[in-house]
Amino acid sequence: MNTRIRLLDCTLRDGAYIVNGKFGAPAIKGIVNKMQEANVDIIECGWLKNAPYEEGTTYYHVPADFERYLANKNPALTYTVMIDWDRYDLDNLPPYDGKSIDAVRVVFPHGRHNEGTEVGRKIKEKGYQVFFQAANTLSYSEQDLIDLARAVNAVKPVSLSVVDTFGAMYEEDLERIVAVLDRELSPDIQLGFHSHNNQQMSFSLTIHFIKELMKTERKIVVDASLCGMGRGAGNATTELVVSYLNRKCGCHYDLDAVMDAIDVYMQYFKENYQWGYSTPYFIAGMYCCHVNNIAYLLNNHRTSARDMRNIIESLSPADRLKYDYDLLERKYLQNQDYCLDDRQAMDWLHRELSGKTVLLVAPGKTVVDQKDKVQAFIDREKPVVIGVNAIVPGYHYDHVLFVNSARYTYAKETNRESFDSFRRIVTSNIKTVPDAGETVIAYGSVIKHGWLHFDNAVICALHLLERLGVERVAIAGFDGFKSKYNESYADPFLPSLNPDNRWDELNEEIRDIFANFKSTAVACKDIEFVTPSLFDAK
Repeated sequence: MNTRIRLLDCTLRDGAYIVNGKFGAPAIKGIVNKMQEANVDIIECGWLKNAPYEEGTTYYHVPADFERYLANKNPALTYTVMIDWDRYDLDNLPPYDGKSIDAVRVVFPHGRHNEGTEVGRKIKEKGYQVFFQAANTLSYSEQDLIDLARAVNAVKPVSLSVVDTFGAMYEEDLERIVAVLDRELSPDIQLGFHSHNNQQMSFSLTIHFIKELMKTERKIVVDASLCGMGRGAGNATTELVVSYLNRKCGCHYDLDAVMDAIDVYMQYFKENYQWGYSTPYFIAGMYCCHVNNIAYLLNNHRTSARDMRNIIESLSPADRLKYDYDLLERKYLQNQDYCLDDRQAMDWLHRELSGKTVLLVAPGKTVVDQKDKVQAFIDREKPVVIGVNAIVPGYHYDHVLFVNSARYTYAKETNRESFDSFRRIVTSNIKTVPDAGETVIAYGSVIKHGWLHFDNAVICALHLLERLGVERVAIAGFDGFKSKYNESYADPFLPSLNPDNRWDELNEEIRDIFANFKSTAVACKDIEFVTPSLFDAK
């Protein structure tokens, strides 16, 4: 049995970001029990917080709150909780009694290692083991690392962990940090590694960390969580790390117990919550950017990957580490609503559409299933036909409106001939200089903030027609969303703009946005549905 490597499972602590600590009593008990059966050396059971304890969460007020979930405590294992260095009142922490929590991990940001280690010293005086987490260790210079090691040596904790907070490290970064800390730390202090998977390197970096430290005599701690559960891009996965340690390092963790924990307790969270690698979190890793900035852009604006990269790149390195939402909103608006004078474009469109009926052909499945009905309307009414954010084969458009860069690119690359043959109206968040056959209009003039999905393409089209004074509008293919994405669109491969798959909520919101438009419109009072729609109030 390899006694130099210790595995720490942080599912109940790092996973608390995903579920706001609300794992529920059965899952807390079950995960702890399965980690005990697996002989995981250190089980991180949650956080200590100043707020009163709420049953079924892993946000404890005092260690005794955890006792109800701990059956047959194994004295060979270590049970930990974490605190933010400045967010827990140590007056709440009673002296260690051995009944539940054995250790406290103190996490502190770059530049606060003196204050953080002082908090650890006070915890140690109360009888607990102390672990330190140096957040954003990548930002530490060599001298910073030396100073950190000296402050940690003065307290003599169990361990100090390197933390790849933004999932931005490469192997050479880890080697640089480990070399200094291994040299400067007292030999009896263990060195740990906590990774994040923004660049799909969490597991490989964990292996590299193990290999680097196995060249020395120092004991090490590696963090992992079941299914990689953790904030943003998540962590190294416990199941993969256990398999590696057993096969390559002479460890003897019970992988069956780990798999049981996943089968019995993790399936619910996997089905109802999201975490793990994604392109937006890759962008966070690439720019050493706090994940809250990414979450803000996703949750408030459903920002495309390209726009997100441009917005994050426009922030200073210091601002990327923070999450100043006012600044981020300004950067978003600057990126989306370019200073564009579209008066000439609007004058031209007004001449094209003045006094005419306009048919908006959205990409819902009914424009294929009921194409004869739509064509009959076109033959009878002779409308100006405007495609909305997509080109559906078999239709002839007078114009196609694009309000999203992914849909624009998809149409251009999959329907090249028809793309070039139709006049295109393009909003300024996609481009500000038109190509041949294009008219660019100001993005900000066709959106109305106040909803998460404020940029729904049909609603944007209606705002454009309202701005142009169009009085009679017909709509086809504005079906509403079904439970499966590929059942909603005429083209099942059309890029999704709603990756969270919360279709019922989306339908309700679009219904509300549409109702708001109708109640405020001055020109577009006559709106007819050519094909069935969830948003038709009749």
